[in-house]
Amino acid sequence: MKHLFARAAHAIAAMVMAATLFGVATSAQAEKLRIALAEPPSDELAHIFVALDRAKKMGLDFEWTAFADEELAIQAILSGQMDIGFGTPYSVMQRSKAPVRIIFQMSKLKFFPVSSKKYSKLEHLNGEPIMLHSRGGGTDSIANVIEDKLGIKFGKRSYVPGSSNRVAALMAGQTDATIVDLSNKNKLMKIAGDKFNVLPMFDVDASDEALFANLDWMKKNSEAVDIFVTALVGVYRDMHKDPTMVKRETDPNGPIGQLPKEVLDGLDGFFQEAIEGGLYDPNGGGMKAAKADLEWYSKAGQLQGDPASLNPEDFWYFEPLNKATK
Repeated sequence: MKHLFARAAHAIAAMVMAATLFGVATSAQAEKLRIALAEPPSDELAHIFVALDRAKKMGLDFEWTAFADEELAIQAILSGQMDIGFGTPYSVMQRSKAPVRIIFQMSKLKFFPVSSKKYSKLEHLNGEPIMLHSRGGGTDSIANVIEDKLGIKFGKRSYVPGSSNRVAALMAGQTDATIVDLSNKNKLMKIAGDKFNVLPMFDVDASDEALFANLDWMKKNSEAVDIFVTALVGVYRDMHKDPTMVKRETDPNGPIGQLPKEVLDGLDGFFQEAIEGGLYDPNGGGMKAAKADLEWYSKAGQLQGDPASLNPEDFWYFEPLNKATK
C-alpha cells in the first residue's frame, strides 16, 4: 500500500483490460455492480461466488474483474473504475482521506509461517528473505508484527499472490520461508511434512480480506449493497452450519465450477478446515472486527496513532451489515 499513489494511471487501466480477458462474469454496463477481485477465482473464493449467485437471484446485476494484486484492486476503487473491492485498505483510508469504508469482514488473518528445515522457529528468520502475498497486504502486516513482537528483522521481501503459488515456490526451492493460509499449510504438511516446518505463531483475529467501497457510492446504491451483504451473511451463516453447502451450491458452469477437478473435490475439506480454524465470522465482523483491525493494523504499521483514539466509523460503514444481521 505504501506505493499506491506512485502507480501511473495508465498501468492500472492496462491491468483492468488484461484482467477483463479472464475475469468478467457478465457484459460490462455502467449500471452493473463492478467488483474488483484481488486475485483470480480459487477455492478460497468459492463461497463468495455462491453469495454472488444468490444475490443475482435477488436482483443484483454485476460483473467482476480479477486484478493481479490487492494494490491494483484498491486503486481501481479509488479511481472509480470499480465499485466494490476485496482487501484491507486501512493505510489508504487514513492517508488519502478518501471516503472509502469497509462493510464486511470476509476472512480473518489465520495465516501460518512455513519454512524449509533450515529454520525451526521465527527467530531463525532474522535477516532472512521471506515471500509474501502483496505489499501492504495481510501477510505483509503479519511480517511487520512478527518483527515488532520478536525484535527481529526479515531480509528481502518478495511478493507472490496466492498461498498455493507460494507453497509451489517453497517446494521448488525458490524460497525457504513464506506465510500461507490454513488450507495450503495443511496441504503442504500432508504432501511434504518431512521437508518443511510450520513455525510457531501467535493468534491473530484481525481481518485479512474485507469488502470495501466508496461511502458516497454506497449511499447512492444502497439497494445493490444491501442485496450483496445480505447474500454474504446468509452464506456465511449457512456454511457454519454445514460447510458442504458451498460445493453443493457452486455453479458448475461458473468460474469456480471450471476449476480443476481436484480443487472442486477438495472444497468440502477446505471449508470444513476453515470453519473449524475460525477463519470466518458468521456475522461479517462488524464492530468487533473493526476494533481488532484498528489494533492490529496500528501495530503492523498500516495505521498511525493510538488504536484507542481511532474512530471505527472512519474506517467502517456499519449500516448494511446491521440491516443484514437483524
